[in-house]
Amino acid sequence: MPSPKVDPVVLSDEERSVLAGWSRRRKTSQALALRSRIVLRCADGGTIGEVAEAVGVSRNMVSKWRSRFLAERLDGLSDEPRPGRPRTITDDDIEQVITKTLESTPGEDTHWSTRSMASATGMSQSAVSRIWRAFGLKPHAIETWKLSTDPLFVDKVRDVVGLYMSPPENALVLAVDEKSQMQAIDRTAPILPVMPTTPARMTHDYVRHGTTSLFAALDLSSGSVIAQHYRRHRHQEFLRFLKLIDAAVPKDLDLHLVLDNYATHKTPKVKEWLIRHPRFHLHFTPTSSSWLNLVERWFAELTNRKLRRSAHRSVTELEADVRAWINTWNEDPKPFVWTKTADQILDTLAAYCQRITDSRH
Repeated sequence: MPSPKVDPVVLSDEERSVLAGWSRRRKTSQALALRSRIVLRCADGGTIGEVAEAVGVSRNMVSKWRSRFLAERLDGLSDEPRPGRPRTITDDDIEQVITKTLESTPGEDTHWSTRSMASATGMSQSAVSRIWRAFGLKPHAIETWKLSTDPLFVDKVRDVVGLYMSPPENALVLAVDEKSQMQAIDRTAPILPVMPTTPARMTHDYVRHGTTSLFAALDLSSGSVIAQHYRRHRHQEFLRFLKLIDAAVPKDLDLHLVLDNYATHKTPKVKEWLIRHPRFHLHFTPTSSSWLNLVERWFAELTNRKLRRSAHRSVTELEADVRAWINTWNEDPKPFVWTKTADQILDTLAAYCQRITDSRH
């Protein structure tokens, strides 16, 4: 028997334009693009059977989306909300968790845990955890920080960064510091090697066998290092290291040394020696600003690649091991390139100071 009469699909110019766009756009969901093509075919006069065959879907699907469009127009082509469990955590609940996290502590504890916050708000621990993750809150974590109070902070930053980014001609820039109190420590049991599915393992306890100090001067242009171990850390050792640098660097080069404000760098004996050796120029980093001395970056390499996972039964063994590592480094040195200008550093610090001022802490 003949099919029942169906209402024709008549599109306005705006609807046809929107549907055509939906059907062609790559980022439109495939389901929406298919429904748009069904409606466009129906609007062009095709029967339900013809449209189903042309688009490659069932007659029931064509009939469903044709009817939905006639009833609700463009809005009818979107998926209807699916039934599910109603939301149990309101915006006010979320605000309560965030406010408590940022503005209070749980009794005598120093910070909230998911358990204590769940108890205080009546939520589950998983709900508290989801809220904290969504807003990037980590009450359990803490980081250290310190701002320099050096009255000449700006001038010193500009001086040191200027050396890094535009070194003087016919001169060598050296970042100098001491890694003091390097411990020769041995584990109470042998370190177990890496195995499939098992990382290397070592005991948490150790035996100390003495300490040494490593004086190092990092050449910013090449990345090579002048280094020497000393058992003590006084101005006498610093003077001996300056003499070592003087002997190692060609006499026709000026020497610009970036140093921290340690007292041994400024004793009368050191100043007298510097007067007699005018090619040495000392540039001091601001107080509490070790991050500005590039040799600290090299010390981090030494720690991560050699010291952290090694064991030594004597100071002599430690010094020999570190010396061998430095010799290998100097065979193929890697310079550290400073990229931030003094203005960028100062702008970042100014913005941070403004943030902590606005937070009223």
